[in-house]
Amino acid sequence: VSQKWMYVNLESNVFLQYLAWVTYPVVLITFSAGFTQLLAPQAVGSGIPEIKTILRGVVLKECLTFKTFVAKVIGLTSALGSGMPLGKESPFVHIASLGAALLCKFMSLFGGIYENESRNIELLSVACAVGVSCVFAAPIGGLLFSIEAMSTFFTVRNYWRGFFAATVTAFMYRVLAVWNRDEVTITALLPTNFRQDFPFDLQELPAFAVLGIASGLGGALFVCLNRQIVQLIRNQKTIKKFLMKKRLLYPALVTLLVSTLTFPPGFGQFMAAKLTQMESLETLLDNQTWSKQGIPEEFDSNSLSQAWKHPQVNVFVTLTLFVVMKFWMSALAMTMPVPCGAFMPVFVIGAAFGRLVGESMAAWFPDGVHSDGTIYPIEPGVYAAVGAAALSGAVTHTVSTAVVVFELTGQISHILPVMIAVILANAVAQSLQPSLYDSLIMIKKLPYLPELGWGHHEKYNICVEDIMIRDVMYITLNCCYRDLHDVLLTGHLKTLALLESSESMILLGSIERAQIQALLSLQLGRPRRLKYLRDRATAEKRLSVGSHPGSEDGSTMVNQEVHFQVNKTSLSSTPTPSMKPLKPALKRPSVVDCPTEIPMPTILPLCFSPLSSLSSPGLQIAEWEENQLDEQVNFDNCMIDPAPIQLVESTSLHKTHTIFSLLGLDHAYVTSIGRLIGVVSLKELQKAIEGSVAVKGVNVRPPLASFRDSGTSGTIMNNENKARDLHKLWNRRKLMSLPQEHRASDSDEKSK
Repeated sequence: VSQKWMYVNLESNVFLQYLAWVTYPVVLITFSAGFTQLLAPQAVGSGIPEIKTILRGVVLKECLTFKTFVAKVIGLTSALGSGMPLGKESPFVHIASLGAALLCKFMSLFGGIYENESRNIELLSVACAVGVSCVFAAPIGGLLFSIEAMSTFFTVRNYWRGFFAATVTAFMYRVLAVWNRDEVTITALLPTNFRQDFPFDLQELPAFAVLGIASGLGGALFVCLNRQIVQLIRNQKTIKKFLMKKRLLYPALVTLLVSTLTFPPGFGQFMAAKLTQMESLETLLDNQTWSKQGIPEEFDSNSLSQAWKHPQVNVFVTLTLFVVMKFWMSALAMTMPVPCGAFMPVFVIGAAFGRLVGESMAAWFPDGVHSDGTIYPIEPGVYAAVGAAALSGAVTHTVSTAVVVFELTGQISHILPVMIAVILANAVAQSLQPSLYDSLIMIKKLPYLPELGWGHHEKYNICVEDIMIRDVMYITLNCCYRDLHDVLLTGHLKTLALLESSESMILLGSIERAQIQALLSLQLGRPRRLKYLRDRATAEKRLSVGSHPGSEDGSTMVNQEVHFQVNKTSLSSTPTPSMKPLKPALKRPSVVDCPTEIPMPTILPLCFSPLSSLSSPGLQIAEWEENQLDEQVNFDNCMIDPAPIQLVESTSLHKTHTIFSLLGLDHAYVTSIGRLIGVVSLKELQKAIEGSVAVKGVNVRPPLASFRDSGTSGTIMNNENKARDLHKLWNRRKLMSLPQEHRASDSDEKSK
């Protein structure tokens, strides 16, 4: 509004008009980029890729903080006020998720169910529906869109909760419009008056189908173009290095380019640049025909549709230029480091493309479609609604955009052509490119599991043994503390397998890295060191008193000399075993490196200073540490997950993908009759789905090796051997049990 006001009031000077038209968005975008980068860089972009990753079970704490909330709200307000082709649907999803996360954090202060991690995930999934419904006042479409775009598996018990929250959001959004006297009553956001008695003719269905196929191609092209722009900037080292130093220069240059091309007296006069996105969508959904036999009709002088009229070119040229220019401008503007989305620009582009097809149909059939002697003129606004749903559905790989269009326009009479176009657009787009959100996940390299693409039948022949890592790091039940120390130094896994022995390789459970460090801290920590020093000082005192019974200086000298210098950090920061119940270990990142590593306990003589290591007590402590490291580990005070997720080597890739997606796993152990033979993580599964199976550390079998003939004698013998081994292992398992924590009730019962 301010930009238009300055533009209108400077009509006497074109240069000042251009200066005002360009400076206003450049200042707002630069402020948005700078404020977001300084306060919370996690607020950049749409936010849906991060929320989608969090819903899968990956912890991204920085994306759900109060600083991110403030940066997202202020940065998005500035970005939308600039008039750039940016959307607000995806950032609103992130803002709603931030509100839900902060609300859970506040309510957890009072205890109760809000401390439950799974409960918070369910609340986040409901918040995604709230974010969509408050943009289009579409509660049903918002919930369905959040299920399709955000969740791999949706909990049915959240269905009514999502509908309730989305309905309240849409109601408040429209009630505020009534209170502000923008509307008389609660209606659809962009109500239309399409024909109800004869909405479309069967002869128009091929045109709707072609519109859907073309929208699918356009959606795949949009995703590919956006990804290519980002990769071009990142791969060019000179450009990347320059932009890293001048972070605000890139958004300013992009905004300057787009604003210059959309300047109304310049090139913008051929693409209705005076209209905002909502005004453009309102005019495109108008059922009035803009041309008749290719000749523009007279527009209403008070209508916003006047912006599409130009004395030199017809409506077809204006719509074509609008679609082409907005297409690459939106793909380019999305790469700016500001809070923004792409749904609304793509929605408007799809409506313009559909309007172009509708105007073409109206020009080819000026008398409309004849049916039973009645002439029904073609309504281009219907094609605009179909195109908007088809292109946005193709970009996001969702079908619920059709429901969003129905709630947005308030009419459902064209459900059949809309659904045909959306389904065809999805079929074409999914066969060519991933969705926009999955593409952003790949660009940001977030730990997310891609979907299994249909049509790639060779991936269904891959088993777990084809992609698993065979060199597994583990600890045994009879290991010593030195083995724990070596495991912590050589690897960065947050969860380790616990085996019966290195010979049997029987998997007993899994143990977290923090628990292993707690075991070492208990064995070599400050209390045991001080106890050893006290005992040794007492022993030396007794010896000194025994050899010199009349001397008291000897005991005093011993008490004063028995000192050694230890790194204070290693003693004060050693973790203690947590008494909280153990959460499922496989739902935490384990194969990826932990960004904040827990401090290692100091257990070698290197922790002493040079002066103390030369003294006799220092050498004695070093010898004591070496003896302690050679003792067998006592797992009684350690929490062990006795039932980690296990797969057999013949589990198919499709089933493994389903298990990982449903349970939100990061890794799973591969066993054969209880023996640990490998581990498959999210990284290996992702490479297998993307087609890059032959990677380092992965043994790949020949093609079609997964097909086994159950009728062959070799397979029968193999099954008999496995059954025999299974009985042996079962008998051995009866004789042993996992270490358990000491319970007072058990000791009381035994004493009785």
